[in-house]
Amino acid sequence: MAAAAGASLLDPGPVLAAIIEQTAQSCEDPHALGQLVATLPLSRAGGLVQPFGVKIGGPGLDARSNTDLSGLQADRLTTPTEQVYVRTECPAAVVGRREPWTIKASGLLARAAALPLDDVSRAARAMGAHLLECSGNNNPANFGLMSVAEWDGVPLVEVVSTLKPSSEATAVLVSGVDPDQPSRTSIAGAGWVFPLASLESLGAFLAVRMNGGSLPPDHGRPVRLAVPGWYGCSWIKWVDEIRLVDASEPATSQMREFAARTHQTAVHELATDYAPPVIQTAATPVRVEKRRGASGLEYRVVGIVWGGTRAIDRLAIRFGDDEPWKPFELCPVPRSAATWSLWTYRWKPAAPGLYSIALKVPDAAVPQRRLDSGYYVRQVRIDEV
Repeated sequence: MAAAAGASLLDPGPVLAAIIEQTAQSCEDPHALGQLVATLPLSRAGGLVQPFGVKIGGPGLDARSNTDLSGLQADRLTTPTEQVYVRTECPAAVVGRREPWTIKASGLLARAAALPLDDVSRAARAMGAHLLECSGNNNPANFGLMSVAEWDGVPLVEVVSTLKPSSEATAVLVSGVDPDQPSRTSIAGAGWVFPLASLESLGAFLAVRMNGGSLPPDHGRPVRLAVPGWYGCSWIKWVDEIRLVDASEPATSQMREFAARTHQTAVHELATDYAPPVIQTAATPVRVEKRRGASGLEYRVVGIVWGGTRAIDRLAIRFGDDEPWKPFELCPVPRSAATWSLWTYRWKPAAPGLYSIALKVPDAAVPQRRLDSGYYVRQVRIDEV
């Protein structure tokens, strides 16, 4: 490729030089930034900050407990079990249950059956680390409904194959127990329909352990569904039935309730008309560090990137709608899109003020619906430069 006019091989020109500068700065040792003075809080326009790790909102379907994302470190990216977010707390019907847990198998299969929990637990093995995000993870009052945990379980495709579905079956409905008390925020009913044709590639599994221990009650004990890459509304907790269905199966109340939050084109009547509730590539800052070094004050934005079908190695950032996008390399490059990865960006604001931090993937071919809409834009107030 020929060098641009006015540039040489030793002088790459202002555009390429800016890219090189961004690449170099993102890989710098954070200690080179100088002493940490403070960690600045992030907010969303008009939003109130809720406490992390404290159950708020009410009982049952209204219960919420946020994960504190601000303290994430490169060597501690798995969320401790006690800090994994809660969107719905354990129903009384599960807490008070005394008989052995079984999963009912019904519908279009050779014969109805019951899957004892012991059989599922014996077949469970390590399924790796996966990110779980609530589809409503942007309300100013509850941002933090996102966590990463290590899971043990059994692939759903294996469970379904042992049931011997009939030739008419085209999908599987996984249902669970749900709180039945009145709710301000949700409707009762927990179930999601998954096409049989894509079950193996989807990688969904029945989870019985989290981070090496049994599932906590609020996270689906004794068994929940895990669906890598899909929003948490499809991760059915307290699974008690697996039913084989055909293309005429109506959408569940869960699918209807979360239609807008999973970016469906409408609240469809049939389950087959719903698009997979996939988490497209997304990124957001989680903290801004104020540091003082030999050159004076400087700020370090630390954030996470997650979602999508493949890991990306590049983001772009800006600090206001009237500013240009500044691309930068992720260092180290994320190894997987199954979890979140940290990124950093060194920043010297021009003046004190309230800044909006927005991100995008420079490659427009990467689906990034929520980044395109400004869904994860966060604000920070700079008082000193």
